[in-house]
Amino acid sequence: MSTKKSDSAIKVQVRITIANVTSDLNFESALGAEQIQSAVNAALKSGDALVLEDIRGRVMMVPADKIGFVEIGEQTDRRVGFGAQ
Repeated sequence: MSTKKSDSAIKVQVRITIANVTSDLNFESALGAEQIQSAVNAALKSGDALVLEDIRGRVMMVPADKIGFVEIGEQTDRRVGFGAQ
């Protein structure tokens, strides 16, 4: 039984700021950056809530009119130790 995560799984880091809320919503998603961007655009155009799921299966819902901004970035491997580049 291996606990190593699959290298084929692509994780995208998502950060959403919400109007009048001091903390950000940060999570990792299995969706691609283009899929997240199109979901954000669709929510903003329609006025419906932005609905995204994180890698653990939790659903994030943000009202479209409360979205401050959305930051989408590919997950990078953390390098630890001396000489890590």
